[in-house]
Amino acid sequence: MTASRIVSLGHYQPPKVLTNDDLAKLVDTDDEWIRSRVGIRARHIAVDETLVDLATEAAQKALAGSGYQAGDIDLVVVATCTAVERSPNTAAAVAARLGVASPAAYDINTVCSGFSYALATADHAIRAGSATKALVIGAERMSDTLDWTDRTTCVIFGDGAGAAVVEAVPDEQGGIGPVVWGSTPEKGDAVVITGWDPTISQQGQSVFRWATTAIAPLAREACHKAGLDPADLKGFVPHQANLRIIDAIAAKLGAPDAVVARDVVDSGNTSAASIPLALSKLVERGELSSGDPVLLFGFGGGLAYAGQVVRCP
Repeated sequence: MTASRIVSLGHYQPPKVLTNDDLAKLVDTDDEWIRSRVGIRARHIAVDETLVDLATEAAQKALAGSGYQAGDIDLVVVATCTAVERSPNTAAAVAARLGVASPAAYDINTVCSGFSYALATADHAIRAGSATKALVIGAERMSDTLDWTDRTTCVIFGDGAGAAVVEAVPDEQGGIGPVVWGSTPEKGDAVVITGWDPTISQQGQSVFRWATTAIAPLAREACHKAGLDPADLKGFVPHQANLRIIDAIAAKLGAPDAVVARDVVDSGNTSAASIPLALSKLVERGELSSGDPVLLFGFGGGLAYAGQVVRCP
Protein backbone atom coordinates (compact mmCIF):
# COMPACT_ATOMS: atom_id res chain seq x y z
CA MET A 1 0.00 0.00 0.00
CA THR A 2 1.13 3.53 -0.79
CA ALA A 3 0.73 6.54 1.46
CA SER A 4 2.21 10.05 1.44
CA ARG A 5 4.12 12.41 3.69
CA ILE A 6 5.29 16.01 3.71
CA VAL A 7 8.99 16.21 2.88
CA SER A 8 9.61 19.94 3.20
CA LEU A 9 7.90 23.29 3.63
CA GLY A 10 8.43 26.84 2.42
CA HIS A 11 6.75 30.21 2.79
CA TYR A 12 6.91 33.72 1.39
CA GLN A 13 5.45 37.08 2.35
CA PRO A 14 5.85 40.33 0.41
CA PRO A 15 8.21 42.80 2.10
CA LYS A 16 5.69 45.62 2.58
CA VAL A 17 4.30 45.55 6.13
CA LEU A 18 1.14 47.45 7.01
CA THR A 19 0.83 48.06 10.75
CA ASN A 20 -2.29 48.99 12.66
CA ASP A 21 -0.96 52.52 12.98
CA ASP A 22 -0.57 52.67 9.21
CA LEU A 23 -4.20 51.58 8.80
CA ALA A 24 -5.33 54.27 11.24
CA LYS A 25 -4.21 56.81 8.63
CA LEU A 26 -6.52 55.24 6.03
CA VAL A 27 -9.67 54.40 7.96
CA ASP A 28 -11.37 55.19 11.27
CA THR A 29 -9.58 52.70 13.51
CA ASP A 30 -6.65 52.37 15.90
CA ASP A 31 -4.27 49.75 17.23
CA GLU A 32 -6.29 49.02 20.38
CA TRP A 33 -9.55 48.58 18.44
CA ILE A 34 -7.97 46.11 16.01
CA ARG A 35 -6.07 44.11 18.61
CA SER A 36 -9.07 43.80 20.94
CA ARG A 37 -11.28 42.43 18.17
CA VAL A 38 -9.04 40.27 15.99
CA GLY A 39 -5.63 40.21 17.68
CA ILE A 40 -3.72 41.45 14.64
CA ARG A 41 -0.92 43.99 14.83
CA ALA A 42 0.48 43.83 11.26
CA ARG A 43 0.00 42.21 7.87
CA HIS A 44 2.05 41.91 4.66
CA ILE A 45 0.67 43.52 1.51
CA ALA A 46 1.76 42.75 -2.06
CA VAL A 47 2.62 45.79 -4.15
CA ASP A 48 4.35 44.59 -7.32
CA GLU A 49 4.12 40.85 -6.62
CA THR A 50 1.39 38.89 -8.41
CA LEU A 51 -0.36 35.87 -6.97
CA VAL A 52 1.84 33.65 -9.15
CA ASP A 53 4.94 35.43 -7.79
CA LEU A 54 3.88 34.70 -4.20
CA ALA A 55 3.09 31.05 -4.92
CA THR A 56 6.31 30.50 -6.87
CA GLU A 57 8.52 31.98 -4.15
CA ALA A 58 7.03 29.67 -1.51
CA ALA A 59 7.20 26.67 -3.83
CA GLN A 60 10.87 27.31 -4.65
CA LYS A 61 11.76 27.31 -0.97
CA ALA A 62 9.84 24.09 -0.34
CA LEU A 63 11.45 22.45 -3.37
CA ALA A 64 14.93 23.56 -2.30
CA GLY A 65 14.46 21.89 1.06
CA SER A 66 13.15 18.64 -0.37
CA GLY A 67 16.22 17.37 -2.22
CA TYR A 68 14.16 17.06 -5.39
CA GLN A 69 14.37 18.95 -8.65
CA ALA A 70 11.44 20.57 -10.45
CA GLY A 71 11.52 17.74 -12.97
CA ASP A 72 10.73 15.22 -10.21
CA ILE A 73 7.34 16.81 -9.51
CA ASP A 74 4.34 15.30 -11.29
CA LEU A 75 1.46 17.13 -9.56
CA VAL A 76 1.02 20.82 -8.70
CA VAL A 77 -2.01 21.95 -6.70
CA VAL A 78 -2.67 25.56 -5.71
CA ALA A 79 -5.33 26.52 -3.19
CA THR A 80 -6.47 30.11 -3.73
CA CYS A 81 -9.57 32.28 -3.93
CA THR A 82 -7.82 35.33 -5.39
CA ALA A 83 -6.67 34.16 -8.83
CA VAL A 84 -7.24 36.82 -11.48
CA GLU A 85 -6.57 34.74 -14.58
CA ARG A 86 -9.10 32.05 -15.46
CA SER A 87 -6.64 30.35 -17.80
CA PRO A 88 -3.93 29.25 -17.44
CA ASN A 89 -4.69 28.42 -13.85
CA THR A 90 -2.30 29.43 -11.08
CA ALA A 91 -0.90 25.91 -10.70
CA ALA A 92 0.04 25.73 -14.37
CA ALA A 93 1.62 29.19 -14.26
CA VAL A 94 3.69 28.22 -11.19
CA ALA A 95 4.74 24.96 -12.84
CA ALA A 96 5.92 26.90 -15.89
CA ARG A 97 7.94 29.30 -13.72
CA LEU A 98 9.59 26.42 -11.88
CA GLY A 99 10.25 24.32 -14.98
CA VAL A 100 8.07 21.41 -13.92
CA ALA A 101 7.60 19.23 -16.99
CA SER A 102 4.14 17.87 -17.86
CA PRO A 103 2.58 17.89 -14.38
CA ALA A 104 -1.05 17.46 -13.54
CA ALA A 105 -1.88 21.00 -12.44
CA TYR A 106 -5.05 22.42 -10.97
CA ASP A 107 -6.36 25.13 -8.63
CA ILE A 108 -8.79 24.49 -5.82
CA ASN A 109 -11.00 27.13 -4.23
CA THR A 110 -12.53 26.43 -0.86
CA VAL A 111 -11.25 29.77 0.44
CA CYS A 112 -9.78 29.52 3.96
CA SER A 113 -9.90 25.70 4.10
CA GLY A 114 -8.18 25.46 0.71
CA PHE A 115 -4.78 24.16 1.79
CA SER A 116 -6.23 21.24 3.75
CA TYR A 117 -8.47 20.40 0.78
CA ALA A 118 -5.49 20.61 -1.59
CA LEU A 119 -3.31 18.48 0.68
CA ALA A 120 -6.04 15.84 0.90
CA THR A 121 -6.50 15.67 -2.87
CA ALA A 122 -2.73 15.33 -3.38
CA ASP A 123 -2.62 12.57 -0.76
CA HIS A 124 -5.52 10.81 -2.49
CA ALA A 125 -3.83 11.10 -5.91
CA ILE A 126 -0.63 9.59 -4.53
CA ARG A 127 -2.49 6.78 -2.78
CA ALA A 128 -4.34 6.03 -6.04
CA GLY A 129 -1.06 5.85 -7.98
CA SER A 130 -1.79 8.95 -10.08
CA ALA A 131 1.16 10.94 -8.69
CA THR A 132 4.41 10.29 -6.85
CA LYS A 133 5.65 13.76 -5.86
CA ALA A 134 3.43 16.81 -5.45
CA LEU A 135 3.78 20.50 -4.79
CA VAL A 136 0.86 21.69 -2.67
CA ILE A 137 0.59 25.46 -2.34
CA GLY A 138 -1.71 27.87 -0.54
CA ALA A 139 -1.38 31.40 -1.94
CA GLU A 140 -3.49 34.52 -1.62
CA ARG A 141 -3.38 38.17 -2.56
CA MET A 142 -6.28 39.14 -0.32
CA SER A 143 -5.48 42.84 -0.64
CA ASP A 144 -7.01 42.70 -4.12
CA THR A 145 -10.41 42.07 -2.54
CA LEU A 146 -10.37 44.78 0.12
CA ASP A 147 -12.42 47.93 0.43
CA TRP A 148 -9.92 50.14 2.22
CA THR A 149 -12.76 52.30 3.60
CA ASP A 150 -14.38 49.33 5.39
CA ARG A 151 -12.71 48.94 8.76
CA THR A 152 -14.50 45.66 9.47
CA THR A 153 -12.58 43.87 6.70
CA CYS A 154 -9.52 45.87 5.66
CA VAL A 155 -7.89 45.40 9.07
CA ILE A 156 -8.11 41.62 8.92
CA PHE A 157 -6.50 40.35 5.74
CA GLY A 158 -2.97 40.02 4.37
CA ASP A 159 -1.04 38.48 1.47
CA GLY A 160 1.35 35.54 1.36
CA ALA A 161 1.95 31.94 0.40
CA GLY A 162 3.03 28.63 1.88
CA ALA A 163 3.97 25.37 0.17
CA ALA A 164 4.72 21.72 0.87
CA VAL A 165 6.45 19.01 -1.13
CA VAL A 166 4.59 15.72 -0.67
CA GLU A 167 6.01 12.34 -1.69
CA ALA A 168 4.80 8.76 -1.98
CA VAL A 169 6.02 6.39 0.75
CA PRO A 170 5.14 2.89 1.96
CA ASP A 171 2.00 2.84 4.05
CA GLU A 172 3.86 2.32 7.33
CA GLN A 173 5.79 5.57 6.70
CA GLY A 174 2.70 7.63 5.92
CA GLY A 175 2.55 11.09 7.41
CA ILE A 176 -0.78 12.50 6.25
CA GLY A 177 -3.86 11.28 8.07
CA PRO A 178 -7.42 10.90 6.78
CA VAL A 179 -9.16 14.16 6.04
CA VAL A 180 -12.33 15.33 7.73
CA TRP A 181 -14.03 17.73 5.33
CA GLY A 182 -17.39 19.20 4.52
CA SER A 183 -19.33 22.45 4.42
CA THR A 184 -22.35 24.31 5.72
CA PRO A 185 -23.69 25.65 2.41
CA GLU A 186 -26.84 27.14 3.89
CA LYS A 187 -24.56 29.65 5.62
CA GLY A 188 -22.44 30.25 2.55
CA ASP A 189 -23.33 33.92 2.39
CA ALA A 190 -21.53 34.58 5.69
CA VAL A 191 -18.28 35.23 3.77
CA VAL A 192 -18.49 36.31 0.14
CA ILE A 193 -16.19 37.69 -2.55
CA THR A 194 -18.34 38.83 -5.44
CA GLY A 195 -18.13 40.54 -8.83
CA TRP A 196 -15.55 41.10 -11.54
CA ASP A 197 -13.91 43.76 -9.38
CA PRO A 198 -14.17 41.61 -6.27
CA THR A 199 -14.77 42.89 -2.78
CA ILE A 200 -14.86 40.71 0.32
CA SER A 201 -17.57 41.06 2.93
CA GLN A 202 -18.48 38.91 5.89
CA GLN A 203 -20.95 38.51 8.69
CA GLY A 204 -18.40 38.57 11.46
CA GLN A 205 -20.57 37.47 14.37
CA SER A 206 -22.11 34.63 12.39
CA VAL A 207 -18.70 33.32 11.37
CA PHE A 208 -17.40 33.67 14.93
CA ARG A 209 -20.30 31.68 16.41
CA TRP A 210 -20.01 28.95 13.78
CA ALA A 211 -16.24 28.61 14.09
CA THR A 212 -16.15 28.59 17.89
CA THR A 213 -18.92 26.00 18.23
CA ALA A 214 -18.64 23.71 15.17
CA ILE A 215 -14.92 23.37 14.53
CA ALA A 216 -13.54 21.83 17.75
CA PRO A 217 -15.64 18.62 17.48
CA LEU A 218 -14.61 18.24 13.83
CA ALA A 219 -10.97 18.80 14.78
CA ARG A 220 -11.19 16.05 17.38
CA GLU A 221 -12.73 13.77 14.75
CA ALA A 222 -9.70 14.35 12.50
CA CYS A 223 -7.45 13.28 15.39
CA HIS A 224 -9.48 10.13 16.01
CA LYS A 225 -9.40 9.21 12.31
CA ALA A 226 -5.61 9.42 12.52
CA GLY A 227 -5.63 7.11 15.55
CA LEU A 228 -4.62 9.84 17.99
CA ASP A 229 -6.09 11.43 21.04
CA PRO A 230 -5.95 15.24 20.81
CA ALA A 231 -3.75 15.16 23.92
CA ASP A 232 -1.08 13.41 21.81
CA LEU A 233 -0.71 16.38 19.46
CA LYS A 234 2.52 18.35 19.46
CA GLY A 235 1.08 21.14 17.32
CA PHE A 236 -2.21 22.69 16.23
CA VAL A 237 -2.27 24.89 13.14
CA PRO A 238 -5.79 26.19 12.52
CA HIS A 239 -6.72 28.66 9.84
CA GLN A 240 -5.50 32.03 11.04
CA ALA A 241 -8.92 33.69 11.03
CA ASN A 242 -8.46 35.88 14.07
CA LEU A 243 -6.84 35.40 17.45
CA ARG A 244 -10.10 35.14 19.42
CA ILE A 245 -11.33 32.30 17.20
CA ILE A 246 -7.98 30.47 17.35
CA ASP A 247 -7.82 30.66 21.13
CA ALA A 248 -11.45 29.57 21.55
CA ILE A 249 -10.99 26.47 19.37
CA ALA A 250 -7.66 25.59 20.98
CA ALA A 251 -9.25 25.78 24.44
CA LYS A 252 -11.93 23.27 23.41
CA LEU A 253 -9.67 20.89 21.49
CA GLY A 254 -8.09 19.18 24.49
CA ALA A 255 -4.46 19.36 23.38
CA PRO A 256 -2.68 20.92 26.38
CA ASP A 257 0.87 20.21 25.15
CA ALA A 258 0.37 21.34 21.56
CA VAL A 259 2.11 24.40 20.17
CA VAL A 260 -0.71 26.55 18.79
CA ALA A 261 0.01 28.64 15.69
CA ARG A 262 -0.83 32.31 16.18
CA ASP A 263 0.79 33.72 13.06
CA VAL A 264 -2.33 35.84 12.53
CA VAL A 265 -0.82 38.42 14.91
CA ASP A 266 1.89 39.39 12.41
CA SER A 267 0.45 38.16 9.12
CA GLY A 268 -3.27 38.79 9.34
CA ASN A 269 -5.76 36.40 7.76
CA THR A 270 -4.20 35.06 4.56
CA SER A 271 -7.05 32.66 3.74
CA ALA A 272 -5.75 29.50 1.98
CA ALA A 273 -2.15 30.54 2.62
CA SER A 274 -2.52 30.81 6.39
CA ILE A 275 -2.01 27.16 7.38
CA PRO A 276 1.11 26.37 5.31
CA LEU A 277 2.55 29.80 6.12
CA ALA A 278 2.14 29.28 9.87
CA LEU A 279 3.29 25.65 9.78
CA SER A 280 6.40 26.50 7.78
CA LYS A 281 7.34 29.21 10.27
CA LEU A 282 6.89 26.92 13.28
CA VAL A 283 9.14 24.28 11.72
CA GLU A 284 11.71 26.87 10.61
CA ARG A 285 11.91 28.28 14.14
CA GLY A 286 12.33 24.82 15.65
CA GLU A 287 9.10 24.98 17.63
CA LEU A 288 8.06 21.69 16.02
CA SER A 289 10.35 18.75 15.32
CA SER A 290 10.53 16.09 12.62
CA GLY A 291 7.87 13.45 13.16
CA ASP A 292 5.73 15.55 15.48
CA PRO A 293 1.98 15.00 14.97
CA VAL A 294 0.31 18.28 14.06
CA LEU A 295 -3.35 18.94 13.42
CA LEU A 296 -4.10 21.23 10.50
CA PHE A 297 -7.65 22.57 10.30
CA GLY A 298 -9.00 25.09 7.82
CA PHE A 299 -12.43 26.72 7.93
CA GLY A 300 -14.18 29.78 6.57
CA GLY A 301 -15.72 30.92 3.30
CA GLY A 302 -18.27 28.52 1.98
CA LEU A 303 -18.73 27.77 4.87
CA ALA A 304 -16.28 24.95 4.15
CA TYR A 305 -13.90 23.11 6.45
CA ALA A 306 -11.19 20.47 6.22
CA GLY A 307 -8.51 19.11 8.49
CA GLN A 308 -6.03 16.28 8.94
CA VAL A 309 -3.18 15.23 11.19
CA VAL A 310 0.26 15.37 9.56
CA ARG A 311 3.76 14.46 10.67
CA CYS A 312 6.28 17.29 10.51
CA PRO A 313 9.04 16.88 7.93
